[in-house]
Amino acid sequence: MPDTPTPPDPTRAGQEAALGEDGLRRCVWAASHPVNRHYHDTEWGLPVRGEQELYERITLEGFQAGLSWLTILNKRAAFRQAFCDFVPEKVAAFTDEDVERLMTNAAIVRNRRKIEAARTNAVAVLNLRAEGGLDSFLWSFQPERTPEPRSTAEVPTTSPESTALSTALRRLGFAFVGPTTTHALMEAVGMIDTHLVGCHRRGTSGVWPSG
Repeated sequence: MPDTPTPPDPTRAGQEAALGEDGLRRCVWAASHPVNRHYHDTEWGLPVRGEQELYERITLEGFQAGLSWLTILNKRAAFRQAFCDFVPEKVAAFTDEDVERLMTNAAIVRNRRKIEAARTNAVAVLNLRAEGGLDSFLWSFQPERTPEPRSTAEVPTTSPESTALSTALRRLGFAFVGPTTTHALMEAVGMIDTHLVGCHRRGTSGVWPSG
């Protein structure tokens, strides 16, 4: 599932892949907290396909804006329950009363604009079906090359492709899809590989060589 990692600690900026107690090197953001580490080792950067799966990632990336990704990971089960497992038809049918109900749900991030954006984006996902669907649309923005960062300082937060994707999504009616958010989405679903060179997960997506 923008999915995106917690931004690196500024005091550790520029670090190369961190060596863990298990002898494996990982991206710095995943080196300490076990929830981040598990997500990094089992999900982040692996290819994600399918309308429902990608809609979930778009939604969670939007909720992550301004927060740590760890916060979203810890609430992911609650998000799935609150948003009907991210079935677009169900979320698109949410009423204003549903929005108010979600605003009282302490298990998720209670941000009205983000909740309303989830509903808005579900409608946009349904509308995209007439043009080939969300999956083919998003993956059409996959770049020809992926970054090859050797340290956290070299990890980009936007790209020409993420900017183009952001613009295209906004034209289609999506919300909370700025260039930084779409870049994080591209990282999370395997469209690019920003595992640090030296990280044991680099190149494991099958989309890009290890470099």
